[in-house]
Amino acid sequence: MNAQKKEVTEALKSFIESRFTNRPLIIEAMQYSLFAGGKRFRPILTLASADTVEVSNKTQHRELAKPVACAIELIHTYSLVHDDLPAMDNDVLRRGRPTSHVKYGEGLAILAGDGLLTEAFRIVTELPHTNDPIINKRKLHVAKYLAFAAGPLGMVGGQSTDLEASGQILKRKNKLLDEEQLKSMHRLKTGALIRAAAVSGAIMVGASKEQLRCVEGYAHELGLGFQIIDDILDVEGAQEKLGKTAGKDATLGKSTYPAFWGIDKSRRLATEAIEKAKSHLKEATLNGRLHEIADWVLSRSN
Repeated sequence: MNAQKKEVTEALKSFIESRFTNRPLIIEAMQYSLFAGGKRFRPILTLASADTVEVSNKTQHRELAKPVACAIELIHTYSLVHDDLPAMDNDVLRRGRPTSHVKYGEGLAILAGDGLLTEAFRIVTELPHTNDPIINKRKLHVAKYLAFAAGPLGMVGGQSTDLEASGQILKRKNKLLDEEQLKSMHRLKTGALIRAAAVSGAIMVGASKEQLRCVEGYAHELGLGFQIIDDILDVEGAQEKLGKTAGKDATLGKSTYPAFWGIDKSRRLATEAIEKAKSHLKEATLNGRLHEIADWVLSRSN
């Protein structure tokens, strides 16, 4: 994970810093959040998915997945910048440093998030530079998948449900979620981009329809497991390890698995989701790092 994290960060610098040489303030604000650290889990998942399919298909196209991996980290970072705003979670700490709006003010933080999101789609559609119609078709497939995952039927939709459930929508009472609604919110708010990360890596290296189906099934369950563990860590985790404010879900009255089921059952449900994720890989005989990433999701401390 550490080696992959370093590779992703170097690629991000290559794609972003080389494009913006004079660094106006908006670029500084974008880079402030993008290079603040973080696990780089989603882009690592993209590369691991590409590696897994490559090994299975005996091809060598991994570099095609690297721009997509970076674009996904830009989309994820944009979502964090906006989530931390006073109108959303009103958080002052992210990745161990002051949040974007604390550093630059709300207006520039909003624009920095907008810039990260739009720059992500430039990277996906432009890189790698090629006239190969097969690769360009894959890039368009990924762009469409990412737009869906990040939009109103994906991450944005999940966040909207979260706001509604915690009573943060003007002149509306908080909406109590049942078990299925809570699971659906998690699959959208967190799971959609995780699913897109895994599927995009597979698409870029030429996965078959069957391989894509199994990778998508794997990531569908992985995303749920990841968010349940996130909920648990918000209750149990130390702020120094999390790099963000611990206990904020309870403070905001958010719908979470520990609030609904308690810690022990939540951990069992996360374990079940991860086991289901790995079973999808077995269907397509996909071995490699995706199995290890699934195990890491359960054991992580931040």
